[in-house]
Amino acid sequence: MTYDFTAIDFETANGFRGSACSVGAVRVRNGRIVEEQLWLMRPPAGYDHFDPRNVQIHGITPERVASAPRFREVFGALNDFINGDLVVAHNAAFDLGVIRSALEVSELSGPAFEHACTVILSRRSYRLASYSLPFVAEAAGVPLMNHHDALEDARACAGIMIDVGRIHGAAAPRELSATVGAAFSTAPAYAVGDELSRATRDARNWRASGAPIPKQPDWAVWPQEGPNPDPDPRADASHPLYGQTVVFTGNLGISRPEAKQRAAGCGAQTASRVTRSTSMLVVGDGFVATDLRSGRLTSKARQVLRYREAGQEVEIVSEGEFLQMVGGGWSEGTRAARSGSAAFGDAAS
Repeated sequence: MTYDFTAIDFETANGFRGSACSVGAVRVRNGRIVEEQLWLMRPPAGYDHFDPRNVQIHGITPERVASAPRFREVFGALNDFINGDLVVAHNAAFDLGVIRSALEVSELSGPAFEHACTVILSRRSYRLASYSLPFVAEAAGVPLMNHHDALEDARACAGIMIDVGRIHGAAAPRELSATVGAAFSTAPAYAVGDELSRATRDARNWRASGAPIPKQPDWAVWPQEGPNPDPDPRADASHPLYGQTVVFTGNLGISRPEAKQRAAGCGAQTASRVTRSTSMLVVGDGFVATDLRSGRLTSKARQVLRYREAGQEVEIVSEGEFLQMVGGGWSEGTRAARSGSAAFGDAAS
């Protein structure tokens, strides 16, 4: 057995997952990086507007990709690079979702991809207040120099996967599934005409309404908790929210009741306040993981840090990370008000 895989990372032009504008890919053989590739691309036609917030995060402008091929021309080369490997990504559900949605709106078929998520694996390998990519990369000894460059993020993800294997003595990545208790998953093949993903259906509805994203609703003024639904027993056990007890604080890009419904749909139990059973706090209002170092925290987040000091394992997650996990849009008002926070695309990983 050999420690082989391909790590990937996407950047997106706007709040739609399928709006890929860059992807980095890193091939690992026998636990060492042997080849790297970065592609810039124009997102699929009709979904290629660039949100200023995303541009602010990753620095990719429409002008920079004006002469680049579209996703449909890049995908073949990316698929050849992966060449049937296990695909590894930080919040893999997002990156595999980018591929699926971009295939759908490009009217292009694609194969199945077995994948592993370094968010899930890092939770079982390190003890950190946040499992955002920069925090985990630092813990793995591969600190990021230029976060949100797709190739550098893919390289950091590869380094994390290699370090996780070292920690657990795994001779092959798939051994981690049993050793760490983090099941790998498979994104199914897509053929043109198959049922569309929720992200693509939402994006088509937004386009039909004449706006790329919905307007800010009344709930954003003052968040209402709403009920705490039961976890969906049919949820994918490999999802990063599965089995978590999640509490929300601050405004998100979706209403808090909808956030709870989506979390429950991924197998999480939601709650309205931080308790000893809380395992994840999702923080809105523009919070990013680096705020843990600057001290810009809500009262719930401070309470979580106190619990952590007492030995309780609780993770603090930004709204961008959460929205990546569950799929969701930014409201127009939220987008304008949070121009300094992590973007909904890959900017929060």
